[in-house]
Amino acid sequence: MTTDTPARLLQLLSLLQTPREWPGGELAERLGVSRRTVRRDVDRLRELGYPVQATMGADGGYRLVAGKAMPPLVLDDEEAVAIAVGLRAGAGHAVAGVDEASVRALAKLEQVLPARLRHRVSTLQAATTLLTSGDGASIAPETLTVMASTVAGRERLRFAYRAKDGSESRRLTEPYRLVSTGRRWYLVAYDLNRDDWRTFRVDRVSDPFATGARFTPRELPTGSAAEYLRRSIHGRQDGYEYEVEFAESVDFVASRVPAWVGRPEPVGSGGCVVRGTSGGPTEWLAARLAMVGCDFVVRRPEELRICVRELGGRLSRAAGR
Repeated sequence: MTTDTPARLLQLLSLLQTPREWPGGELAERLGVSRRTVRRDVDRLRELGYPVQATMGADGGYRLVAGKAMPPLVLDDEEAVAIAVGLRAGAGHAVAGVDEASVRALAKLEQVLPARLRHRVSTLQAATTLLTSGDGASIAPETLTVMASTVAGRERLRFAYRAKDGSESRRLTEPYRLVSTGRRWYLVAYDLNRDDWRTFRVDRVSDPFATGARFTPRELPTGSAAEYLRRSIHGRQDGYEYEVEFAESVDFVASRVPAWVGRPEPVGSGGCVVRGTSGGPTEWLAARLAMVGCDFVVRRPEELRICVRELGGRLSRAAGR
């Protein structure tokens, strides 16, 4: 019999988070308490925000249903390891769709993982290899989790950085946001050594260290970290506007294009349109649009339309058509 009420509540919550309906008698037997105590514990869970639904009758019982908010989850060892391995694998290879929210979730999970489970996660990841698309470099998930924690906590971040030409430097920054392009992770931050905003490729970062010094976030010049990154990568402020219509849903396209390309908007019967501004090579944008994996039509500009047509011809010839 579980006499410790907090421990019993956690055990009850763990049972209810299994997708099934639990008869009151079975819960009472599992917990070693009376049915009356089970009813009281269910009421306590409801007060804490867990949407526990009860059904009446001889076959009635309790189950957890979807609510208005996301209450804390209780995970057993195997579940915690599985989630951590999946998040670490995705974060370490900059998989499209695994964005900053996933990294924050990984940071929270690894912060509370017992040492024995953290060792299991590291062992499993070391023994597996992911087949990933693109040329994005692999990075240590620990680097991302340290960065994510400093972004969320508004805490200054110090790290070593290797520039494109191979030169090494130490940076002290006020991290603003992590941005994934689907191939790579970037950190948008205010560089206190340069007294200006900068973007850093995370795969070139080493020895990240949270200093513990808090700061008040500065206003980003572009208002959007994704837009700042786009301009930084292309190296200029001007560009051309484009508009592309896809023959797939908003959800499908949003899961396959990075945020800097643009946010899809519904149009027509089931399709969507993406609008944006690019200062980079037209050929690169044409190839990125083709990687979405569905039919699309370039509405404008004409230069992009021509580029897509030429790319399609080259690919057809390469396939022997």
